[in-house]
Amino acid sequence: MKILSFVLFICTLLLWSGCEQKSPQKQVKAQNPAQQTQPVLTQKPPVAPMVERDEERLVASGARREKTDLANEMPAPRSVALAAPADVKGKLKAEAEKKMQAQPAIPEQTRPDETQTPPQDFNTEAYSHVLENPFLLAQQNPLSTFSIDVDTASYSNMRRFLSGGSLPPKDSIRIEELVNYFPYDYEPPKDNVPFAAHMEIAGCPWNMEHRLARIAIKGKEIDRTKKPACNLVFLLDVSGSMSDENKLPLLKQAFTLLVKELGEKDRVAIVVYAGASGLALPSTSCVQKEVILASLERLNAGGSTNGGAGIQLAYNVAVENFIKDGVNRVILATDGDFNVGTTGQGDLVRMIEEKARKSKVFLTVLGFGMGNYKDSTLQLLADKGNGNYGYIDTLAEAKKALVEQLTGTLITIAKDVKIQIEFNPAKVAAYRLVGYEKRMLRAEDFKDDTKDAGEIGAGHTITVFYELVPAGKKMDIPDVDPLKYQTASQPNASASDELLTLKLRYKDPDSDTSKPLEFPINDSGKRLSQASGEFKFAAAVSTFAMILRDSKYKGNASLDQVLEIAAEGKGNDKSGYRAEFIELVKKAKGLLGK
Repeated sequence: MKILSFVLFICTLLLWSGCEQKSPQKQVKAQNPAQQTQPVLTQKPPVAPMVERDEERLVASGARREKTDLANEMPAPRSVALAAPADVKGKLKAEAEKKMQAQPAIPEQTRPDETQTPPQDFNTEAYSHVLENPFLLAQQNPLSTFSIDVDTASYSNMRRFLSGGSLPPKDSIRIEELVNYFPYDYEPPKDNVPFAAHMEIAGCPWNMEHRLARIAIKGKEIDRTKKPACNLVFLLDVSGSMSDENKLPLLKQAFTLLVKELGEKDRVAIVVYAGASGLALPSTSCVQKEVILASLERLNAGGSTNGGAGIQLAYNVAVENFIKDGVNRVILATDGDFNVGTTGQGDLVRMIEEKARKSKVFLTVLGFGMGNYKDSTLQLLADKGNGNYGYIDTLAEAKKALVEQLTGTLITIAKDVKIQIEFNPAKVAAYRLVGYEKRMLRAEDFKDDTKDAGEIGAGHTITVFYELVPAGKKMDIPDVDPLKYQTASQPNASASDELLTLKLRYKDPDSDTSKPLEFPINDSGKRLSQASGEFKFAAAVSTFAMILRDSKYKGNASLDQVLEIAAEGKGNDKSGYRAEFIELVKKAKGLLGK
C-alpha cells in the first residue's frame, strides 16, 4: 500500500506539471518563487532552523522580530490532494535535517554581541599618575630640590567635578595647584629682585605631633597700564571635539574678554587647527579690535585635531612679529585631544621644548571641556614651553585668568625658578614635601642653568608646605645599610638654631644665567591656632586636597576640620574665591557621606 500511494503521488505531480506548462497564465505564475510549493521542499533545506538562526542574529543585534513558524514562511499547498503523505514528508524532512547538520555553523565572532558595542557616552579623560612624596630622613637627605610655577588647572577642574555632583579622579588632584589657585596677602619685594620670600612654621593640622613649614613667594606687581607691548598668538583648537558649549563657544567668550583688555600697542594673531592648520588672522594691531573680535566670532568646530601643525605655525607667527623687550606669548586653547599629525605626547613635548628654547616665546595653556579632556598632555606642554597652565570651566574662571590676573598670565618676571631647602638634622628628623611631585629635581640640578624649571608671573603668589618630624621623634621610615667606605657625620646641635635654609635660583626673562637668593628661618614653636590667617587657609586647602586624593599621609584630617580652619583663615576675601572653596568642601562632604 505504501508503494502504491507513492506511485499515485508521483503521477499526480507529473499530471499537474503538464497542466501548468499548457497554461500561459499559470506559466507566468510558476516563475514566481513565492508561489512554488513542492520544489521548495525537495530543493531547499527546511526553513524553521534558518528562522531560528535569523532570530539569534536579530536578537543579538538588538532588533525585534515576531517569530513565525514554518507554515507562515511557506505558501499553503494548492489543495489537500496535492499535499504529500505524512510518511513521505517525514522522509524528506529527515533528509533535509541531515543536510542542515552537514552545513558549517556560523562562527561565534561574526555574530553581533551587545557586550562588544562601545557605549554612546564614555569618558576618555587622561591624568598622569601622581606618586606622593615620601618622608625622607634629614640626616641622609638634607637637601630637597624642586621647580616652582603657578599652574592652577587642577583646582578649577576639581570644581567642575564637584559642581557636577561627582568626586574628581584622585590623580587629577595636584595639591600645589589647589593651594596656589588663591591669591594670598604676602608682602611684595622691596628691593630690586623679582620676588620676596616669607616663611612661617606652626602645628600640622593632620598630625599635631609634626610641624608644618610654609614657604611663600610673592612676585613683584606690574601696573597693567605700564605693561610692555604684547605680541600674542592665539592657537585655537577648532576640531570637531570642540563643538560642545563648554569648549569652543566658551573659548570664544573667554578670548573676547582678553582682547577687550589689550591696548593699542598690543598685537594679536589667530592660528587655528583641525585636520589642518591655518592663519585665521595675521598679526593685527589692537587698534583694530573689531577685526580681531570678528575673526573670533567666525570660528566653527569641525574635523580631527592636528595640534602639531598648529604649534609649528603659531610659533613661526610669534617669531615673525617678535617684540624686543615686550611680551611674546602663544596662548594654546584646547581639550588636549590631539589625534592626527603629531599625536605622541613625547613628540609634542619635544616640539614645544625646542620652540621655547630657540624662540624666546613663552606659552600659556588653557584647557576646555570634559569627557575627552587630556590633562596629562596639557600639563607637560605648559611645563616644557616656559608657561603656565589653567583650566577654564566657566566664564567667571576666564575672567579671573584673563582679566583680573592679566599681568600674571601674560608677563613673566622670572624663569627657571628653583627652590632648594637645606634642613638642619639637629632640628628636623624627617621631612616631606607636600605636593610638587611633578616638579622634583636632583640636588645637582639646582645650580645647573641648562635644567629647565618653572616661571613666575607678575604679582603671582606661590605657597609650599613641608611636613616636618621634629628631631628626637621616631618614625617608621625605611633606612639604608651603614656605609662601608665612610662614616656618616653626626649633626652638631650647637652649630645653629636654624630649622632650615631656603635657597632660590632664578633667571631674568631674557637671560640664561641664574641668580641666587637665600633665607634662613627658626621655629618659634607656634601652635596652629597661633598661625596667620593666610597660613591657616592654605593649610586647609592642602588638607582638603589630601582627603580628595585619599593620601596615606592624611593622618587625622577630616572635612569638618577643613571647614573650621578655612573659616578661621577666610579673611577679607574680596574676590569670593575662599567662600566658594568652603562651599565646595561642603559638596565633597555630602558626596563622601562624611
